[in-house]
Amino acid sequence: MRRLRMLAVLLVVALLSVGPAFAQETIKIGMLAPLTGFAAADGFSVYESVKIAVDKVNAEGGVLGKKVELVCYDDAADPKQSVPLAYKLIEQDKVVGFVAGSYSLPTRAVSAIFNDEEIPLVSAYALHPDITIGDYTFRNGFLGTVEGKGAAHVAVELLKAKKIALIVSDNDFGTTLSQGFDEYVKGVDGVQIVSTQRYPMSEKDFKPYLSKMQATNPDVLFFSGYYFQMGPALKQAREMGITIQFIGEEGADSPKTAEIAGSAAEGLIIVTNLNRDDERPFVQEFLATYRKLHSIEPDMVGASAYDGFMLIVDAIKKAGTTDGPAVAKALSETKNYDGLTGLIAGFDADGEVVKPIQIQTVKDGLFRYYGVITDPKLITPSK
Repeated sequence: MRRLRMLAVLLVVALLSVGPAFAQETIKIGMLAPLTGFAAADGFSVYESVKIAVDKVNAEGGVLGKKVELVCYDDAADPKQSVPLAYKLIEQDKVVGFVAGSYSLPTRAVSAIFNDEEIPLVSAYALHPDITIGDYTFRNGFLGTVEGKGAAHVAVELLKAKKIALIVSDNDFGTTLSQGFDEYVKGVDGVQIVSTQRYPMSEKDFKPYLSKMQATNPDVLFFSGYYFQMGPALKQAREMGITIQFIGEEGADSPKTAEIAGSAAEGLIIVTNLNRDDERPFVQEFLATYRKLHSIEPDMVGASAYDGFMLIVDAIKKAGTTDGPAVAKALSETKNYDGLTGLIAGFDADGEVVKPIQIQTVKDGLFRYYGVITDPKLITPSK
């Protein structure tokens, strides 16, 4: 009996000692995405795109001799849900990196948490400046003011507009975009913003805004909104007989925009960070894989999240460890990284990405190449 008790004790000790080893069989990278709710189409794109990245990394041997595991939860683009889920990823799942695959509000709510825990965070496409707040927070998408300046550049330099109207969403997204747009226009003689209107996130009827905009007789309209706002706005404008050139941004970078707007989407120009006509083989491979798997067009949120995941993996490889400070240091030292969303020159001291702004236009219902912005004055972030 004494021997049996001793064997039982030894067995328990052995099981306890190997438990953590089993827990660390994979390298876990966490992610939050809006898989349900108003932004579910974006969440689907984020999740499915990063799964392609995970499969690619593991097929090539994983990282540091281990498979990579994605741990993803649905935050429904809601900060009240993102905060407890962030703690779950940290305390229960023991993730060593985090891809912020959601919108600005939920991403702002969790960025300080991951920074305090010294777990590197890469924001895929949320653009509010308060997301990058410390040594462990980075952004692969554009800072809102950078994208706003890019849209203004399109209006002024490419479309030669002198009178510009703005209709923007009344949230973090619209505010930071319009700040960048205003900043650019103020430095150009002979160009003026003749009208600025803000609409609530719940808005579905854009005709009053469009009517007021039309009365100012602008040359172009910068309409800031997500696909579920841009699509109806385009359709309603054409129903009203308004043919003004719309300029949008990454929020409209979704196949849903043309699906909702139909033929009214033709000619829409947006600033974003995915060029579907990029000739680099691995970009076309990703686009083809996504189309084959889902029979829909890929978009910038998915490509941006893919890059966010791959940037963390690349930093772990360079650091030779999953230790947070070492991985964050490797991220900060990223140079000339070949991403789906362009050649990433690196991150500035605030963790903001420096890369070209892509300009896309809708042709036959699909986004196609229109141009690219490489001017350092425009693509270099400034808070």
